[in-house]
Amino acid sequence: MSLEGKVALVAGGTRGAGRGIAVEFGAAGATVYVTGRTTRTQQSEYGRPETIEEAAEQVSAAGGRGIAVRVDHLVAGEVEALVARIRAEQGRLDVLVNDLWGGENLKQWNTPVWKHDLWNGLRMLELGVHTHLITAHFALPLLIERPGGLLVEVTDGTQEYNAVHYRINPFYDLAKVAVTRMAWAHARDLAPHGATSVAVTPGWLRSEMMLEAFGVTEDNWHDAITQVPHFVISETPHFVGRAVVALAADPERARWNGQSVSSGELAKVYGFTDLDGSRPDAWRYVREVQDADKPADPTGYR
Repeated sequence: MSLEGKVALVAGGTRGAGRGIAVEFGAAGATVYVTGRTTRTQQSEYGRPETIEEAAEQVSAAGGRGIAVRVDHLVAGEVEALVARIRAEQGRLDVLVNDLWGGENLKQWNTPVWKHDLWNGLRMLELGVHTHLITAHFALPLLIERPGGLLVEVTDGTQEYNAVHYRINPFYDLAKVAVTRMAWAHARDLAPHGATSVAVTPGWLRSEMMLEAFGVTEDNWHDAITQVPHFVISETPHFVGRAVVALAADPERARWNGQSVSSGELAKVYGFTDLDGSRPDAWRYVREVQDADKPADPTGYR
C-alpha cells in the first residue's frame, strides 16, 4: 500500500486515531501535515502531554515525512494559511483526514439536554462539527485540483449503529451523527471532480486517554479486561490508520463514496491487521455481544 509522492493533511493528528492515521501514512511513504493545538511550548484546553511535533516525528520515523503545524481549526484564518502553505510547499493535496474533536472532557454521560452543561455541549458542537466544515471549506479546493482525491471524516460509530442507538447525550449524539452525514453530503459535491468522501470510525480505541483512564499501557492493556470485560475487543490507533491508508491506496476507492464504514469492516475487504495480527470487528461485536448482554468473548470477532 505505497503512498509515495502523496500528500496528506491529518487535521487533529496530535493523539489517538489521528496520530495512528498519520503514522500509518508515514509508513506508506507519504508526506503528512499533522495539525493540532498542542505543541511542546503550548497546550490546548485538553491539558494533555501529547504534541504535534511528537506525532510528526513518528511519521518520519515510520518512513514518511512528517510536518507539524499548530492550527486552531475553529480559526478560519489559521486554516486558510495552512492550506496556502501546503499549496506553496507541495502544490497538491491528495488526502484530507478530518479527525478534529477535542470534546472528551466536556461530555456528561447519559444526561438529557436540560441537565447537561449548555456551554460545554455547544462547545462540543464547535469542536466536533464546525472544525470539520471550516477545514473542508479551505482544503477541498486544493484536493479537487487533481482527480482521485480522498476526504475521510472520522467519527464514532457507523451510520447503521448510530441511527438506532442514543450516543451518550444529545450534544455528543448530534456531533457524531453530523460528521457521518457530512461525509455523505461532501460525496455528492466531490464526485463530479473525481474525488471520494468516506466516513470512517474506529472501534473501541486504545488511545492514550483510554489507556490512562484504565491505568494500563499498550504493553499490558489486557489487564483492563478485569475492570471492563468488553475492552477485549479494543484496537490500537494503528488499525484505523491502516484502514485509511487502504482507502487512499485503492485505485477503486470511489466505490466507497458517501459510505460509512468501520476499521473492522475495511480490514475484511483489504486484509490488513492490527499490530498484534488480529482484525477486531468492534461494531459487530458491540451489536451482537455487548448490547445483547452476553459474556465478553472476542471469539469470531478478532
